Amino acid sequence: MSLLLRVLTADPPLDPSGDEAHSLLRRELAHPEYHDGNLFLRLLDWLDRELNGLIDSAADTPPLSAFAAIVAFLLLGLALAWLLSRARRTARAAARPGPVVEDSTVTAAQLRASAERALAEGRNGAALVDGFRALTVRQVERGRLDDRPGATAREVAGALASTYPDQQVPVSSSAALFDAVRYGDRPATRDQAADVLALDDALAGHR
Repeated sequence: MSLLLRVLTADPPLDPSGDEAHSLLRRELAHPEYHDGNLFLRLLDWLDRELNGLIDSAADTPPLSAFAAIVAFLLLGLALAWLLSRARRTARAAARPGPVVEDSTVTAAQLRASAERALAEGRNGAALVDGFRALTVRQVERGRLDDRPGATAREVAGALASTYPDQQVPVSSSAALFDAVRYGDRPATRDQAADVLALDDALAGHR
């Protein structure tokens, strides 16, 4: 309420204008510090400082006009903060690793065939993902890996590293690539996809 009373009793005009305030807000939000920490609280703190400056510099504009401009400025900032916060939450949710195998009825041979077909067609990301899935299911079929529905790539890599200690590095690397491509929307190269398929072959032939 104290902020509203200050606005209604001040003698504006606002300096800067509404358009200039919008431009200032856009430039402020482009600063990297708004992408770290609590974005919403940082923006509110900046808006509070800017609004106090506008109120203190008011001189000639009627109070109601000043009040309307300040409210519009504040609402714009809150809307942008909400959109940016939602975008960050969505990005974090999308990047959270999920299960390796989503269809428990698919076989290793089917997944391997799908991976090889994708690689031949230049769909490197799909080839890498299905290749790691084929590797996982094959090890389950061979009894070298427990059948754990919903297991993540990191969990699969941890189990396989214990079973195949000499393959720990390529297994961990392949698991990280799987998460990055499948859940992080990262692109994959042909060599990366081919390496996962080669690892499947190496583990399948391991005694």
